[in-house]
Amino acid sequence: MLGDEGILFSRSTCSRSLLLIWTLVGLNMMVEVSGSQPGIPLSVVKLWASAFGGEIKSISAKYSGSQLLQKELWAITAPRPGTNSSSETSTPIKVSSRISPKTTAACLWEESQGPRGPRKYGESVQTAIKRRLQAPNLGPSCTEKYKEFEKSVRVEEIDGVKLVKNLAVKMEEVFSKKAEATRRLVEAAEEAHHQHEENPDLQYEYFNAVLINEVDEEGNNVELGGEFLLEPNDHFNNLSVNLSLSVVQVPTNMYNKDPDIVNGVYWSEALNKVFVDNFERDPTLIWQYFGSAKGFFRQYPGVKWHPDEHGVIGFDCRNRKWYIQAATSPKDVVILVDVSGSMKGLRLTIARQTVSSILDTLGDDDFFNIIAYNQEIHYVEPCLNGTLVRADRTNKDHFREHLDKLFAKGIGLLGDALAEAFTILSDFNQTGHGSVCSQAIMLVTDGATQMYDDVFEKYNWPERKVRIFPYLIGRESAFADNLKWMACANKGYFSQISTLADVQENVMRYLHVMSRPKVIDHEHDTVWTEAYVDSALSMAHKLKDKSGPSLMTTVAMPVFSTKNETKNQGILLGVVGTDIPLQELMKLIPKHMLGIHGYAFAITNNGYILIHPDLRPLYQDGQKKRRKPNYSSVDLSEVEWEDKDDILRNAMVNRKTGTFSMEVKKTVDRGRRVLKMHNDYYYTDIKGTPFSVGVALSRGHGKYFFRGNVSLEAGLRDLEQPDVALADEWTYCNTEEQHEHRHLTQIQAIKLFMTGKRPHLKCDRELIQEVLFDAVVTAPLGAYWTGLALNKSENSDKGVEIAFLGTRTGLSRTNLFVPADQLSNKDFLTAEDKEGVFNADHFPLWYKRAAEQVPGTFIYSIPFSTALENKSVVLASTAIQLLDDRKSPIVAAVGIQMKLEFFQRKFWTACRQCTALDGKCSISCDNDDINCYLIDNNGFILVTEEHSQTGLFFGEVEGAVMSKLLQMGSFKRITLYDYQALCKEYAGSSDSARTLSDPFSVVKWLLTELIIFLLEFNLYSWWNVDLSVKAQRPRGKTMMVPCDTEYPAFVSERTIKETTGNIDCDGCTRSFVIQQIPSSNLFMVVVDNKCDCSSAPAVTMDPIEIMYILPALVSEVYKSFLHLHRSS
Repeated sequence: MLGDEGILFSRSTCSRSLLLIWTLVGLNMMVEVSGSQPGIPLSVVKLWASAFGGEIKSISAKYSGSQLLQKELWAITAPRPGTNSSSETSTPIKVSSRISPKTTAACLWEESQGPRGPRKYGESVQTAIKRRLQAPNLGPSCTEKYKEFEKSVRVEEIDGVKLVKNLAVKMEEVFSKKAEATRRLVEAAEEAHHQHEENPDLQYEYFNAVLINEVDEEGNNVELGGEFLLEPNDHFNNLSVNLSLSVVQVPTNMYNKDPDIVNGVYWSEALNKVFVDNFERDPTLIWQYFGSAKGFFRQYPGVKWHPDEHGVIGFDCRNRKWYIQAATSPKDVVILVDVSGSMKGLRLTIARQTVSSILDTLGDDDFFNIIAYNQEIHYVEPCLNGTLVRADRTNKDHFREHLDKLFAKGIGLLGDALAEAFTILSDFNQTGHGSVCSQAIMLVTDGATQMYDDVFEKYNWPERKVRIFPYLIGRESAFADNLKWMACANKGYFSQISTLADVQENVMRYLHVMSRPKVIDHEHDTVWTEAYVDSALSMAHKLKDKSGPSLMTTVAMPVFSTKNETKNQGILLGVVGTDIPLQELMKLIPKHMLGIHGYAFAITNNGYILIHPDLRPLYQDGQKKRRKPNYSSVDLSEVEWEDKDDILRNAMVNRKTGTFSMEVKKTVDRGRRVLKMHNDYYYTDIKGTPFSVGVALSRGHGKYFFRGNVSLEAGLRDLEQPDVALADEWTYCNTEEQHEHRHLTQIQAIKLFMTGKRPHLKCDRELIQEVLFDAVVTAPLGAYWTGLALNKSENSDKGVEIAFLGTRTGLSRTNLFVPADQLSNKDFLTAEDKEGVFNADHFPLWYKRAAEQVPGTFIYSIPFSTALENKSVVLASTAIQLLDDRKSPIVAAVGIQMKLEFFQRKFWTACRQCTALDGKCSISCDNDDINCYLIDNNGFILVTEEHSQTGLFFGEVEGAVMSKLLQMGSFKRITLYDYQALCKEYAGSSDSARTLSDPFSVVKWLLTELIIFLLEFNLYSWWNVDLSVKAQRPRGKTMMVPCDTEYPAFVSERTIKETTGNIDCDGCTRSFVIQQIPSSNLFMVVVDNKCDCSSAPAVTMDPIEIMYILPALVSEVYKSFLHLHRSS
């Protein structure tokens, strides 16, 4: 237990003083209520609250060192006599202080032991320092002795327009370097192919990504394997790679030694030299690759690929988004599916898979619809009659679900279906929507009895704007000639698909035809993908990352044949590309200039989020993190949902430069708490890309920045102290650009740069100067905490475990008062605690919440990430403001971690006090007649007699009381929306298109051949029954599907300090008292236990799924039309 002598102020004196002040303030700020009920005297509850508040603040202030740091800041910001600290770009600092501006921690430390301020017998170091700070005059000696520590301090208002433009330029530089690397690959590939002569008999051994380092039973290297040197490299997710060579991956359903493959691999070996050269020029590059139109995939650096448990690698570069976007222009597509009686059985199954594969080739810049036809026209999605929808993942998945509902009957009237398709494409194009570039009709049928030249003459000739791509299903060729004629007469391509194994390869062929205009015109368009994760590639690499797969964008360019004899044929050789981790972009964000709640974000030309702190692409599934189904198509309007008119979104999509302002509700602590603020947005486009970038600055302290200077020697000395750390994801010096700098820590890099030993390091000098300033100003805390830790009489019961500090420059200090292995929550302030540390896109949670608290008060909470794991701790933090002004920057936050049991014991001890002279208290929390709770400003329970209720929302435990508090205005309900939610849905029968989505499986090849065998014996009806049984998902299981939800958050009303109330519970009156704990965000709630109010409904924070009147897809269609914008 903490000794009384260790507390800064006498407990009784503190309690009496605080009680008097609190009473006077409360007279002006409390709501008008009737006197408290006889059973719960308000004066007693007020006494308990005052006693606990004084005690816990004293402990928090003492162990955090908040008063010491605040006075140190006031000391250095005091204006020098006869000088003017203001300037045109700075705000004058007005601080009333008798301490010289040159007073430093070193001076105070020395004077606490010297003639001017000798330490008293038994007096601790920290007490001597504090006594010295409170001295009326420090005298001239400190000023003279420590002139080298003179600090110039100013406050500047942040220029949001300049900030966002500078950020856009930095991002443009990163993107242009990657695009230039890709361009060099294009030139090398086209030159290598130009010099190569095709040789059908060519024999060439290459390094196959799956076979390298594989040996046979005799220990010899397998064919296309060979010994391939691999070394772990942290730049490539700690995978073992070869930085000198690339490897080649060939899809499972293709022959490794096919002449087309071997010739392509041979000439593309020339890319190895360019891969290596690119990486030497730009060490921030990660994967570089060439995806061949023939199907093989060359990847640098070389890495071993691993098949899945079925021996299959489900990766074909030609159906990746980056390949499709680079190979073709945006397109409008209508897919016609024949469902006449002749399509029964296996043919309909193949047709479904063909349509699903076509959908795989469509991207976010494409629009589509699917029509099934027999003697009538059937839109697969009836709600989308006569229009097209954007081909994003949500829409494509929705249509796939409907494919399984198709059944075959009747006769096929293809002419009517073609007329409907032409009409849709024409009408949609005339609206000004759609791709503008290309239009196509995909015809999936088992035959056509005529040519339908009258339909083509009416709708498509002579311009032939719409290409026709017929896919003949089945082995019969009776009607193949008619379909071939349709393709040739309408600038399309004919394919015949006999088995499921044929689907993928035949579907991909239309891409080469659609790419011909680009090839003939030699348009090397640079394309950029939206944010995505290539899960197939991650699985093949056996990539293991606790935090889940990382998002990236890809820059890609097409590669064309430049040979004279084929130049006019428009031959696409493939696509080259390189990946850009979005984490690299986030390192460019000057987080220290954005303030505590500020952030940067970027979107695509379709409005989809590239980076945003509120983007949540993953969800927790047991021990694994998985991607959400629609993670790559989250729109800006779904996270900045307060912008009801999409003003911000539309301006950024249209690549404008400007500003916008609105009130926002930002959630923290995993969505359980909400902060209301006013944000100013600044945005502009990123040149050379389809992206736009924006920054959001919160008004008040978020719009101002604090600058200070110290000597280099002092700054580096204090920065290298063992208790100092810098934000891992912030960039003080760019150590990635040069190989020789990769091993450097940020602190090491700062020292080398500032001392001139590594002048070529790219460092943010302004940020470093502020870090050095923060290191010097916070240095006294290190000594102060050390003194506390060495004093054996302090913290004898080890109730306080950690003291911590963070500054606006990402600098942090920590001090352990107990051994590390004895910490109640070992994750706090580690990488495991994502919300508790400085990240690329946010400040720590304890810093954020403290900044919105009244200056000088502490905010207390139980971390949600640990409460469920029974790591019982309480965090207390407070903000350190430069000035006592709303516009003053929050320059730091300090706090402590204490044991929950220690915190609760202090509360129960305070609740045993009473004002009765005879010592007989009228009420006590120990009595069964009342229930006592300690809740925070968001209604979460910190202390209760029932330990299992700790951390719960108060409304779940005392629904009737919470309802009354809401009714009386003590708490407010704030409605929030989550447009990235996942809801549980019953998994019924599965979509056969999904169950057959992997055409590469060897097992499926065998099954297909078995089907053909059974057909010959007219046994397909037996097979069809068996297949439908296998296609069923196990009943009773649920699946997570995207949904929109509405949920509440609760916030206390700051002006209401205390109140009482009565609740009618079935004729019985139940009373309660709520009293704010001074200098905190806490409230004591005392409820009498005489009435049974269990019938009252609980007040919960459970989300409710938003059920739209129209089907979900219709809202998506509306959003597609509303948000239409694309690059043509």
